[in-house]
Amino acid sequence: MNAKNIAVVILLALVSGAALAKIPPPPPVDPAIAAAKAEKDRAVAEKAKALQAAAEDRAVKSFQGNMKKAGKPIPKPTPIVVAAAAAVPGKAPPTAPAAKAPPEKAKK
Repeated sequence: MNAKNIAVVILLALVSGAALAKIPPPPPVDPAIAAAKAEKDRAVAEKAKALQAAAEDRAVKSFQGNMKKAGKPIPKPTPIVVAAAAAVPGKAPPTAPAAKAPPEKAKK
């Protein structure tokens, strides 16, 4: 870089710093408005969760129906093991039941 480029970069940094310094702080948030927004967000999240569960159920029923039409056996769902929570000093870690492995089928 030559001196001209460095001078342009420094000038731009100073101008942008001055422009940002003139931006007023955001207005204070009204607690009632914040509570209403949080409740609305919570309701939207619950509705999205319900729609997701309904879509998953439809997908599973469609998959099982297609497997039945094809005459194939429907596989059993694999149990999901929940990860252990982070250890908190002074408390014993929670114990989770061990996941059972599916029985192995003998090849004929």
